[in-house]
Order: sequence, then structure tokens, then C-alpha cells
Amino acid sequence: MRQLSLGQRMRGEVAAALLHSPRLVVLDEPTIGLDVLSKERLRRFLREERAEHGTTLLLTTHDMGDVERLCDRVLVVDRGRLVYDGTLPGLVERVGADRVLTVDLAEPAPPLDAVPGTRLVGVEADGLRQRLAFAPGDTTAAAVLAAVSAVAEVRDLGVEEPDVEDVVRRLYLSRREDQQPGSASNR
Repeated sequence: MRQLSLGQRMRGEVAAALLHSPRLVVLDEPTIGLDVLSKERLRRFLREERAEHGTTLLLTTHDMGDVERLCDRVLVVDRGRLVYDGTLPGLVERVGADRVLTVDLAEPAPPLDAVPGTRLVGVEADGLRQRLAFAPGDTTAAAVLAAVSAVAEVRDLGVEEPDVEDVVRRLYLSRREDQQPGSASNR
């Protein structure tokens, strides 16, 4: 086994772990050392294994792509303490991460800074492309799009979800700030 690459060893370890169809499989950084295609194949295989056999997967990982694609429930541990237990959307809501709606307009428009429930985060190409951030708990992409469409013709759009790494980073940072001397939680 010493002559195998890290990726080959990881695939072998996952295969060995699943060989006897266990109900629970603990995987530590299961996609480390894998190229992009191999990561996606392994993730797809693990999702299918879970669906077909009801296998519970317990991941310990820093790869947020694994978390996004494989986990229904997320536990975040900071310095040995459980700081979050729930869903990924719930974690996004807890830290207040925004989604971003990017609209490409048919004609240049002044900044769309008065769209209810949004914050203008960027204007490009003389107003042809505008980016509006919004909290998913406060409004929806459909409501924001409707408000934009009422004042300008939309040619194309895109919605960016909060980056999972940024969400987890924000959770850790907020906890560290809460633990600073003189903070509200330490009084």
C-alpha cells in the first residue's frame, strides 16, 4: 500500500470501510488527495451508498465541498466545544450570510439601491450589471427579481449562495469576539 498515491489509498480505504455494508461509516477527510473528477465520483458513490443501503456517513473534514454535497446535518466544533448542530441552511441563517442576485439589464440603469430587503454590493458596465445582497430569511430571490423587473428590463440573472467556508469562518470569528474580555457574553 506504500506504493499507492494518496488518492489511491483514500479510495482503497473507503472501499474497505464499505465492504461489509456497515450501518455507520466514519470517514476522515475522505476526498483528500483526490483530483476534481475523482472527488465528484467518490461523493456521488457515497450519496448512492447512503440512499441505497441507508448507510450513515460521519465525516470529519475541512473540505466544505464534501459538507455541501454529502451532509444533511452539520456539527461545528470549535476548540473542543460543539458550537453548532443543525442544517447547512440553518448555519447560514445563524451567521447572517447573504445570497447575492446578479442582474444583467437590457439598458444601463442607475444604481438599484432602493430595492426593498437588499443591499447594493456592485454596479458594473455603467449600470448594465448590478449585484444585490439579501438575507434569505428576510426575502426571496423571486421577490428581489420582481422588484428589479418593476424598474428595469432584466436580460439575465444569477444567484450566488453564501460560501460555506465563509459561513464557518464567520461562526468561528463571532465566537472569538464573544469570548473577548469585556464582551457581552463575558460580563
